Amino acid sequence: MNATETAFITTTAELAALCERLGAEEFVTVDTEFMREKTYYPELCLVQLAGEGDVAVVDAQAKGIDLAPLGALLAKPDVVKVFHACRQDVEIFLLLFGAVPENLFDTQVAAMVAGFGDQVGYDALVSALTGGHIDKAHRFSDWSARPLTKAQVDYAAADVTHLRTVYEKLTARLRVDGRLDWVAQEMASLADPSTYRVDPERAWERLKLRTSNRRQLAIVQAIAAWREREAQRVNVPRQRLVRDEQVPEIAALAPGDAEALSKARGITMGFAQGKSGQSLLAAISAAKALSDEQLPRSERSRDTPRASPALVALLKVLLNAVAEQNNVAPRLVASSEDVEAMALDETAENPALQGWRREMFGEDALRLIRGEIALSAQGKRVKIVSV
Repeated sequence: MNATETAFITTTAELAALCERLGAEEFVTVDTEFMREKTYYPELCLVQLAGEGDVAVVDAQAKGIDLAPLGALLAKPDVVKVFHACRQDVEIFLLLFGAVPENLFDTQVAAMVAGFGDQVGYDALVSALTGGHIDKAHRFSDWSARPLTKAQVDYAAADVTHLRTVYEKLTARLRVDGRLDWVAQEMASLADPSTYRVDPERAWERLKLRTSNRRQLAIVQAIAAWREREAQRVNVPRQRLVRDEQVPEIAALAPGDAEALSKARGITMGFAQGKSGQSLLAAISAAKALSDEQLPRSERSRDTPRASPALVALLKVLLNAVAEQNNVAPRLVASSEDVEAMALDETAENPALQGWRREMFGEDALRLIRGEIALSAQGKRVKIVSV
């Protein structure tokens, strides 16, 4: 089979033969197509795989197909699994096989290290490194519908065929720059299963809240945790149960029965009286019963110390300057949270003060905080000046 011919895999035997061949490769490019509009968990529809001489689209919904050979391939530590923006793909494989694929390489992360900017898109990366073009006509296909057209299969296959060249060119560039180890360090968090697991008790932290009332925050926390667990139980998107904006509204009402719950915006009496509504009321009741000592505190409490906005801004100028000088995405070097934490307490543990980040940015950031260096404009660039 030549590299331009795409195999459409619908049987376990075909998949096993494919994975046996790919298991002898140095690297395999991987992508998925899935649906998630109507479910909490992603519904895997296709898996695209490519090696040096194979390009295949696996129908994950084919009748009777067993994806175990794919799980075995992904578990092989001596084969690099190349993805672009791999988080959702890896989440699917973790749910399916109970493990994160071994030996991950994410070309989006690698592109950030190589100076292509923050979260560069796959289309832009393909264009920059291969001169190729991704046809977007089938981007919003219903991948669960069968039969698939040849054009859909070709579109899906293109995601892994171009990725081979992208991977090879990125790794060559990073090897010359001595930055392959940087990518390896970034892969550690992507290889950690906890990265993909949602803690229902922390779901409330994603919400935009305007209250610092600790009792109300406890009810918000309880509702958000209930929503996460209930969405998992019935396998529907969390927003279909209760929308984000409804959570603080229900918490403010603090309903004690179905009639009171049904008065909340967007909540019907049928829902309030049903199994989901009753379990929500039980969660609210439990939050109401918490002692004062058990109540959560808002991270933005008035008593919480805050870093100097001016110092934070100055550190961000330094961050952008060193990132520009080293041709690497600033966000990869340090997040806004990292910079703010450093401005508040430079002695605390901080990712920006570890490994290559400390060498590139952290040490100068500490010197700037201590007043040992200053920043100056020179030739339309920012320059570090010793004080």
